[in-house]
Amino acid sequence: MAVEAGASELVKVVALLGAAVVMVPLFRRLGLGSVLGYFAAGLAIGPFGFGWFSDPQAILHTAELGVVMFLFVIGLEMRPSHLWGLRNEIFGLGTLQIIVCGAVLTGVCMLFGFPVKVAFIGAFGFVLTSTAVVMQLLAERGDIALPSGQKIVSILLFEDLLIVPLLAVVAFMAPVQADAGESSRWVSIGIAAGAIVGLVLVGRFLLNPLFRILAAAKAREVMTAAALLVVLGAALLMQLGGLSMAMGAFLAGVLLSESTFRHQIEADIEPFRGILLGLFFLSVGMALDLTVVANNWPLILSGVLALMLAKAVCIYAVARIMGSDHRQALDRGVVMAQGGEFAFVLFSAAAAAGVIGVEVNANLTAIVVLSMALTPLFVLLHDKLMPDREVSLDGVEEADGLSGSVLMIGFGRFGQVASQSLLARDVDVTIIDNDVDMIHNAERFGFKIYYGDGTRLDVLHASGAASARAIAVCVNNAQDADRIVELVAHQFPQAKLLVRSFDREHSLRLIHAGVDYQIRETFESALQFGQAALMELGADQDDAREIAEQIRERDAERFELEMAGGSLRAGAHMVFGSALPGVPTPTPFTAPKRKARTLNADEVPEEEEE
Repeated sequence: MAVEAGASELVKVVALLGAAVVMVPLFRRLGLGSVLGYFAAGLAIGPFGFGWFSDPQAILHTAELGVVMFLFVIGLEMRPSHLWGLRNEIFGLGTLQIIVCGAVLTGVCMLFGFPVKVAFIGAFGFVLTSTAVVMQLLAERGDIALPSGQKIVSILLFEDLLIVPLLAVVAFMAPVQADAGESSRWVSIGIAAGAIVGLVLVGRFLLNPLFRILAAAKAREVMTAAALLVVLGAALLMQLGGLSMAMGAFLAGVLLSESTFRHQIEADIEPFRGILLGLFFLSVGMALDLTVVANNWPLILSGVLALMLAKAVCIYAVARIMGSDHRQALDRGVVMAQGGEFAFVLFSAAAAAGVIGVEVNANLTAIVVLSMALTPLFVLLHDKLMPDREVSLDGVEEADGLSGSVLMIGFGRFGQVASQSLLARDVDVTIIDNDVDMIHNAERFGFKIYYGDGTRLDVLHASGAASARAIAVCVNNAQDADRIVELVAHQFPQAKLLVRSFDREHSLRLIHAGVDYQIRETFESALQFGQAALMELGADQDDAREIAEQIRERDAERFELEMAGGSLRAGAHMVFGSALPGVPTPTPFTAPKRKARTLNADEVPEEEEE
């Protein structure tokens, strides 16, 4: 019987992993994102799908650790000085958004016929945005580190703090004796304050010495166990203090953000974070009670749409009042329009205290779950329909009526270095780029860059391409480079055409297009790097330089073979270390001038050297 029970549990684990492995890549391939894939997988294997799981709430409690670890990783990136710099966004923007959204959503709930207390609980449960959903969406878009993403993170942090006073409000609403309730509340506040102080003291004085001792032991698995201990211990301490587990993990991350072990800890936590966060989304999908939805679908469907729309409008209005532009405010409204995981905590506490009934709890929970599931779809729709951002040319001069001996297109890292040789000999260089931020940054260092898209023929004419002796294409996009080469080759044949290449395949295309000079952007720097590596290992400087020259000549010969054969494999046997089947090992260009010797000879015992 024990063996059968163990096998049954293993089947459930396999089912969870299998559902995620199948659904998430499928939904990402369809452009719907991983979050919706997890939701769909959870719904499929939950009580209202194949029925492989009958108690999604039990999984949800475990899976909340994914959110906990997510906030710990975010905390590692938030040094105290940076967090202090966000105080206006956390307490100013966060407070205003919560007040406005809470008041409006309470009114919306009352319009649906809920009493004031129930409407308040439902509204503020929906005000608590899903940290897991929003952070995952921001991570997939790469927006977390951007100023707009930092504002959203700040609001989420403040909303996580809000769960504490909201639970206190639920306790006030509960039908309990006044004296007993008052005493209990003061005790709870004292315990919560003590938990925060204790966590700060431990993080300030014990964590770094602990990790130094463990690092000296050189046991990688112990470091991983210690990282998990810090995260889970901080979460447990906050939970025992009646606070948010996620907030405890975030504080622990902030306290370790300036530690020398920060990157090691983050690397150890990352695999657990990803798996548990996925499990959280799966369990939310399982928790969607389709029976409740079917029985009350007019209320739930209209409630979801009304609350999401009202919250999005409120967030947009607050963002505009606080100085965000239309695009940024609209994006924030769409991304944060859902309820969150802390709503489940609030609704459960309110139901346990008798503030809301069981049926109301089920309806409100279904509304929040559906809003979390619909958010990725609304974000996808918003991204598809939103027009491209208009470029503001304030303070930037457009290319018009320019002339110069050399026209340089693109002034990124490559163009900046390439321009130095020309400018050092006082060559008349005209530079254009279509990145406004880069143009402003270049002006701070005394460069005059004109705004212009080099893929447009009219811009090339306005930039002086017709009179230029040479045109240097230094853009950081291979397709754009090909388009410019095509235009220049046909319209401005008098100019020498020099182009930054991205890889061997791109170089072949450029050669066939007839450019005068092309160079792969990393080739020469990589050669220098390899040469330096040999010298650091003890090789003679002349030998290292000779080897680099051999590789340069060998690469040129390989390139000739590739041009003649029309394939990148034509010269593959010329690469040192290649192990293609049936290809003979190439011989070196020059014979060795002396016997082989150990590069790190200092570490070899004298008797072995002799």
